[in-house]
Amino acid sequence: MKLATLKNATRDGKLVVVSRDLSRYVVVDAIANTLQQALDNWSEVAPQLEEISNELNEGEREDAAIFEAELCESPLPRAYQWADGSAYVNHVELVRKARGAEIPESFWTDPLMYQGGSDDFIGPRDDIQLPSDDWGVDFEAEVAIITDDVPMAIDAKDAGKHIKLLMLVNDVSLRGLIPGELAKGFGFFQSKPASAFSPVAVTPDELGDHWRDNKVHLPLLSEYNHNAFGKPQAGEDMTFDFAQLIAHAAKTRNLGAGAIIGSGTVSNKQGTEYGTSIVEGGVGYSCIAEVRMIETIRDGKPTTEFMRFGDHIKIDMQDESGNSIFGSIDQTVVKVAN
Repeated sequence: MKLATLKNATRDGKLVVVSRDLSRYVVVDAIANTLQQALDNWSEVAPQLEEISNELNEGEREDAAIFEAELCESPLPRAYQWADGSAYVNHVELVRKARGAEIPESFWTDPLMYQGGSDDFIGPRDDIQLPSDDWGVDFEAEVAIITDDVPMAIDAKDAGKHIKLLMLVNDVSLRGLIPGELAKGFGFFQSKPASAFSPVAVTPDELGDHWRDNKVHLPLLSEYNHNAFGKPQAGEDMTFDFAQLIAHAAKTRNLGAGAIIGSGTVSNKQGTEYGTSIVEGGVGYSCIAEVRMIETIRDGKPTTEFMRFGDHIKIDMQDESGNSIFGSIDQTVVKVAN
């Protein structure tokens, strides 16, 4: 089942069921007005939405309309919880190596996670609006899950059953602001503006055999300024799976229905010490920072610039036939209007 949220006059948009090929949708306000409402009553609502999804995919819905990703909010335009992990320790290791620091052994057994701003997500086809492009604007291509209610102190072996939907993420980062914030010892805030999620959220069964071990086993595709930038395998080098990330987030608190947990930047070692760009025959990267870290390690300084106003990023994931599963995140960095 695939779900999306269309823009309307409200903050939380209008929930729709989308066909598997992302061509058509059906409004389901008789069942739930918003995705959050559906998640709050998931055990009751999900079977009804699934029935509509089956009818839509069989061509049996005369009320179906043409689906356009440009009309979408992020599936949850705002959420009670957005916690982003760093499940790909290769990414963390690269960042630390570039400044001559080794990662603590605990990073391999205890996930990193920060609590992001969740009151204002960006639509998947909306511009990334910022006051300045001098702050080291970067994209981070990730996978995320949405949970139902998760009880405190849940064990990782039981946490996977709480994964109800999956999405893609562009976790926008302002690299130039991060060092100053971390130096205060209190974590990210200004350096992590609003994130964007894919047009469609999908139930795990939509991925078939590509969803196993609480991981997505497909390449995550990034296209930067219309050139291939990354295609790492999301299921490889993922030190902590999504069930482990849920258990980490819920160690001392309950997670409410609609909690979003991100994987962190998808990053593959690719059989080499640092990884290889697509141009060099590798799978590339999911953020500019990794390229700059590798340049620093190899050449003593970075040469690739961060994003500027007018730069474009596209993030997607496709099935074996080249069909988009979630719809693409497709955005341009622009100066915010005063």
